[in-house]
Amino acid sequence: MSTLAHTMMTAARHADSGLAGPGELDRYPYAEAPGPDRVGPPHWDGADVDLARVGRRAAGSRGRGLHGQLVQQLGQMIVSGDLGADRPLVPEEIGQRFEVSRTVVRESLRVLEAKGLVSARPNVGTRVRPVSDWNLLDPDIIEWRAFGPQREDQRRELNELRWTIEPLAARLAAGHGRADVQQRLSDMVEIMGHALAQGDGITFSRADNEFHGLLIQVAGNRMLEHLSGIVCAALQVSGNPVTSCDRPSETSVAHHGRIVEALAANDPQGAENAMRQLLMVHPEVERVVPAPREH
Repeated sequence: MSTLAHTMMTAARHADSGLAGPGELDRYPYAEAPGPDRVGPPHWDGADVDLARVGRRAAGSRGRGLHGQLVQQLGQMIVSGDLGADRPLVPEEIGQRFEVSRTVVRESLRVLEAKGLVSARPNVGTRVRPVSDWNLLDPDIIEWRAFGPQREDQRRELNELRWTIEPLAARLAAGHGRADVQQRLSDMVEIMGHALAQGDGITFSRADNEFHGLLIQVAGNRMLEHLSGIVCAALQVSGNPVTSCDRPSETSVAHHGRIVEALAANDPQGAENAMRQLLMVHPEVERVVPAPREH
């Protein structure tokens, strides 16, 4: 097996949540006194069991430390509806409930605010925002929705986006003819083939992720490039936790190979058609393929 394939066997991608800038933590006062526009602090009504469940799942799913785990826990609770819209979040109570420091709480709330899940305002405190304010294209929110009560809607919406984005990206990428990119894509197909033969779903998924992300990035459209994270998130959540939407199969690997061949031949239509065939490998996608318009 090549060095690249070996590296893919052991490497894992992770999301960087970022750190607060100077003075940003002070936006989340640790002791919040109820004001005239606030209701009392939440008592996590009936959520104790869910808190424990979410906590165990988050702790085992990511090596992000306390800050990342708290973002994961609170984010999942908000997206699942355990913490409804306009629900006040008292930092002091969160710290006590999850046994974390005030710095961890404040930084976690800052990250959740950046995702549109909560807002912090003077004399009002920190509250959960309605779904209409969420950044639904954020990879974390995509993941939380995909494994929560909205899983079916999220997976359908992701598949619809993929059907729109990726055939276009394949067509555009065929016009760039970069040998280094084509070699990298070919390497990913090789890795997927090795992983399939070894029954290694994790490595297959990672190579699949890189293939689709790279294809979008080289399409030459900066707006499409910003959507590459959505496709990667779709690949991670549309199947099961260790395989992608394009589940390991010889047919899937063959379609990836045909895309690379079309790119090498500078064949935009061939690349687009091959991508559409690849997306059709997964039966879930068949249900979301747009029907032809009747004239």
